[in-house]
Amino acid sequence: MQSKPFHLTRWRLAGYYTGVMALILSLCGYTVYRLIVHVQWVNMEREMESVTTSLQETVEPALKQPGHLEPAISQLLPGVCLTSASCPAHSPRSENKQIRVEQKILSQIYEGNYCMRLLDQTNRPLALSQFFAKEQPPCTQEQFWQSLKDSGGDHYYKVSRILYTPERLPWGTMQVARSLDDIDLYLFSVQWILLAMVLLALVLTSIASWWLAGLAMQPVRESYQQMQQFTADAAHELRTPLASLRAIVQAALKAGELSQRETQETLQAVDRQSYRLSQLVQSLLFLCQLDQKVLPTQERPCQMNALISEIVEDFQALALAAEVKLTADLRVNDTLYVMGNEEQLYRLLSNLVINAIQYTPHNGQVTLILERTQRHALIQVRDAGIGIAPQDQAQIFKRFYRVDRERSRHKGGTGLGLAIAAAIAQSHQGRLQVQSELNRGSIFILKLPLKSVLG
Repeated sequence: MQSKPFHLTRWRLAGYYTGVMALILSLCGYTVYRLIVHVQWVNMEREMESVTTSLQETVEPALKQPGHLEPAISQLLPGVCLTSASCPAHSPRSENKQIRVEQKILSQIYEGNYCMRLLDQTNRPLALSQFFAKEQPPCTQEQFWQSLKDSGGDHYYKVSRILYTPERLPWGTMQVARSLDDIDLYLFSVQWILLAMVLLALVLTSIASWWLAGLAMQPVRESYQQMQQFTADAAHELRTPLASLRAIVQAALKAGELSQRETQETLQAVDRQSYRLSQLVQSLLFLCQLDQKVLPTQERPCQMNALISEIVEDFQALALAAEVKLTADLRVNDTLYVMGNEEQLYRLLSNLVINAIQYTPHNGQVTLILERTQRHALIQVRDAGIGIAPQDQAQIFKRFYRVDRERSRHKGGTGLGLAIAAAIAQSHQGRLQVQSELNRGSIFILKLPLKSVLG
C-alpha cells in the first residue's frame, strides 16, 4: 500500500507532465492551424489573382470609351446586368461559345460564389455580374462592397483592378469579391479535428504520465523504504547494548555496596557494551560517509600482494584462537597495484577474513587467493564454514542482515561488515560477489580494476 505523501507526489508529477504536454500540444496544434490558415489564404489569393486576371483580359478588349459600357460586354460575361436594370437571383452556368473566359476559371467562379462589378472613373457602378448558384447574392447592395459582409454574417474578400481601353486610356475599375464561406467552413472543421486530436492526445498523455510518474517514484519509494528499514534496524541494534548497559547499572545500584571483584565484573560488562556501541556507531558513520562520498580522498597505488600478506599476518592470532588455519595463496608472478585508499581496502578484506574465521568450524581453513585477469585483480576469500543458503546470498550485503542472528550476536557482530565491504568495493569501481553451498563453505570474490603491473 502506497503512503499518502508518495501518492500525492505521484499525482503532482502526473499533473506536471500532463500540463507540460498540454502546453506543447496546444502550441503544436495552434501552429498547425496557423499553417493551414496561411496555406488556405495563399491559395485563395492565387485563385483570386487568376480569376481577376482572366476577367480583366476578357473585359478590356470590349471597352472602347472611358466610362462607357459597350453592349458586347453582356456576351463576354455570364449573367452581367446593368445597374439600371434588375439583376436575376442567380446566374446559371452559361453555354455561350463566345465567352472567352477559360472553363477552369468559370468553374472556380461558379463554385466560389463571386461578385463582380464595373465602375467608371468617378466610382459610379455601371454593371454587375454575380455568380451564385443558390441564394440571392448581396452584390447589388452598396453597403456590401464597403463592409464585405452580407446580411448572414458571411465574409468576402475583394480585389480591385484598373481597366484600360485598347488605347491604354483609363476606363474605370473592376471589383471582384469572393465569398469566404467555404474556407471558413473548412477551417472550422480543421479546428474541431485538431481539438479532438489534442484532447485525445491529452487523455493518452495523462494515462502515460500517471504510469511514468509511478516509474519515476519507484526508486525514491525503494530508497525511502530502505531508509525506514535501516532506521528500524539501527534502532534495534542500538537498543540491545543500551538495554544491557541500563540493566547492568540498575543491578549495581540495587546491590548497594559492591566488592572489588563485583565492581571489576560490572565495569568489564559496561566496557564490552560500550565498545559494541562504539563499533556500531563508527560503522554507521562510515557507511554514511561512503554513501555521501565525504570521506577524505587519499587514493594512491596500493600493492595487493603486500596487503594480503599483511592481513594474513595480522589475523593469524585470531585464527589460531578459533582453531582455524589462515593462509595466503598468491597466484601471480607480478606485483599487482590498484588505485584506491589502502586503509579502506584493508578494512574490506579484514571484514571478509573475520567473517570467514567466525563461521569456519574448528580445524577448518580460510585461504586468501590473489589472481589477475587482463584488467582486474581478483581476490578470493575461501572458507570451509557452514555456507549460505541460496535465498540468503542476495541479501547478505544488505545492512543489518544476518543469516543466523543468534550466532552473530553471540560473536559480537553488528550485521554491517559485509555491507561495508560491498560499499568500499563499489567506491573503488569494483565488485564483491559470493559463491556458497550449505555445509561446504563460501567464496567471496573481490574484483578491482588494475592500475598497472610492475615487474
